[in-house]
Amino acid sequence: MRCDVLAVGTELLLGQIIDTNSAWLGEHLAAAGIDSLLQVKVGDNVGRIERELRRLLESADAVVVCGGLGPTHDDVTREAIAAVMGVGLEHHDEVAEVIRRLFESRGRRMPENNLRQAQVPAGATIIPQTRGTAPGLICPVRVGGVDKVVFAVPGVPHELHDMFDRAVLPELQRRSGDVAVIASRVLRTWGESESGLNERLHHLIEQLDELGTPTLAFLASGWEGLKVRLTAKAPTGAAATALLDEWEARIRVVLGDQVFGVDDQTMESVVLDVLRTRGLTLGLAESVTGGLVSARLTGIAGASDVLRGSIVSYATDVKRSVLGVDARQVVSEEAAVAMAEGARRVLDADVGMALTGVAGPTEQDGMPVGTLWVGIADATGSDAHLLRLPGQREQMRQFAVISSLDLLRRRLA
Repeated sequence: MRCDVLAVGTELLLGQIIDTNSAWLGEHLAAAGIDSLLQVKVGDNVGRIERELRRLLESADAVVVCGGLGPTHDDVTREAIAAVMGVGLEHHDEVAEVIRRLFESRGRRMPENNLRQAQVPAGATIIPQTRGTAPGLICPVRVGGVDKVVFAVPGVPHELHDMFDRAVLPELQRRSGDVAVIASRVLRTWGESESGLNERLHHLIEQLDELGTPTLAFLASGWEGLKVRLTAKAPTGAAATALLDEWEARIRVVLGDQVFGVDDQTMESVVLDVLRTRGLTLGLAESVTGGLVSARLTGIAGASDVLRGSIVSYATDVKRSVLGVDARQVVSEEAAVAMAEGARRVLDADVGMALTGVAGPTEQDGMPVGTLWVGIADATGSDAHLLRLPGQREQMRQFAVISSLDLLRRRLA
């Protein structure tokens, strides 16, 4: 089964909106074992949408069209699909009624142009709208004597995700006749490059290539870590899980504590869980990151039982007056240790962690951009670690967050 993607919207071509929908669809189609070989963007023009859709259907079994289902004059995806099907548009009263009720529930008047969304190509099946006003569509198409299908879903990401999971993927699996279970597991790592991981796991990748399942892929995710995704295909869910368990264990033998989490776990959630399990509290002192570490930690519900607080000691005099730093050089091992000890003391925490460094754009006191000192203080003592991080200012600061939390995780372990 091959399913390609057609993203509709002139704003995508102008760069006003980044096309994250195609990337999301590609990832989830691949995880389901469905090939997706082409992703195309096209503007809000009936003729061009029709032309690109016909071109994709020459080779693909299915096409997901995302966007262009709204109520305005430039939302013309319905018309283009109807042209490919060779049918007209029909008004669906039930769709119109759902739209009216949505507006009423919000205490708003429904503009009449919203009824454009109740226009459906004849012969199409409606995917009911549960999050927005636009319904999705499942449109049968016959190309060269072969039955194919076009799915139309809204461009709003959370609406697209809902319809894909609820209707598009089940229909694709039904059409493919594949009753196997496909399951994925993502191992989240930090501390090595994608090429470095590939090199270390090369012998396992060769074995997987011979077996055919599970498959292994690397997903570089910036300052969220580098993901190693395993996807297994088996007759049952239990069999797929057993395959994932076996190969996760083999990967962990090679990578060790570079694997910090699985699936939806993040570095910050893992660190909070470790601290919580050990009954420890954390106090932070942030200079170069300006509060980014505490922001990531407090983004997780329940962090207050672990995180005591954060002192954003960006100015040198704050480092000295609040944290007790007397080091001449404020980006140094000595300063990082003093900041961590100060955070632990001032915030009455079991563990203190501090970050001081040079984010740029220029070097500071002879130290290059990317210099980071991380200090950690607890009941066993204090120390500091020097890291050299890549990237421009914002990238360096974000890498500093995950790198410092990783150092804390390893120390606690």
